[in-house]
Amino acid sequence: MSAQPRALDVPSPSLPRIERIELRQVGRSFGATVAVRQVRATLHAGEITVLEGHNGSGKTTLLRMIGTLVSPSSGVVAYAPPPVDRAALRQAIGWLSHDALAYPDLSARQNVHLAARLYGCEPGAAWARALERFGLETFADRPLRFLSRGQRQRVALARSLAHEPSVVLLDEPTTGLDPEGVARLRDVVREERAAGHLVVVVTHEPDWIRPLGPRWLRLDRGRLVDDRPAVAPEVSRETSGDPVAPAESK
Repeated sequence: MSAQPRALDVPSPSLPRIERIELRQVGRSFGATVAVRQVRATLHAGEITVLEGHNGSGKTTLLRMIGTLVSPSSGVVAYAPPPVDRAALRQAIGWLSHDALAYPDLSARQNVHLAARLYGCEPGAAWARALERFGLETFADRPLRFLSRGQRQRVALARSLAHEPSVVLLDEPTTGLDPEGVARLRDVVREERAAGHLVVVVTHEPDWIRPLGPRWLRLDRGRLVDDRPAVAPEVSRETSGDPVAPAESK
């Protein structure tokens, strides 16, 4: 009988690292509905940015454009240093959406292993990080379908960060989390900033992230109406001399 491949046999990849994202008069329409209107901002590695606003203000649409899931109808989302192609760019992004984007019949461990393998990462190391960061010990080997909403959210967070992305995009990450889960999430976001990663968060519950002193971008009916700088010390990695690769509107 042939030997099963070991997790150690999976090579660690050299994933691209994004240091800056520029939103250049970015807009997005869905038919006659304008979701985002000419947003202009620059996001830097080593910073946490919160997108805030009422329901329908365009927060999630803007986050999806940053994450390449939606193309802008006008303007440009540009990344520096320029990735080789869209596939390489997406390797640098960790995405948490409203859905877990995990397989319900797989366990927490299996979902994290799968996510790591898809990015060419060593699954054992990815699981070890997730286990410690998100407290998955008590339900590590239970299928996702039998987990509580908060437990599934922890697995979804672990899955989104399994490949150690340099761009972390979190859409309502506190959904279903208990106070311990929220505290863990805050620690993780703090660690991502300390690692020099670019973090963007959409949340309707700003109190959990406020102690981190993030930058706040407020949207109203698709327009950027307020840009409040971070109040905590930030590790800015702005490299104004770097070339920038645009993702042109289609």
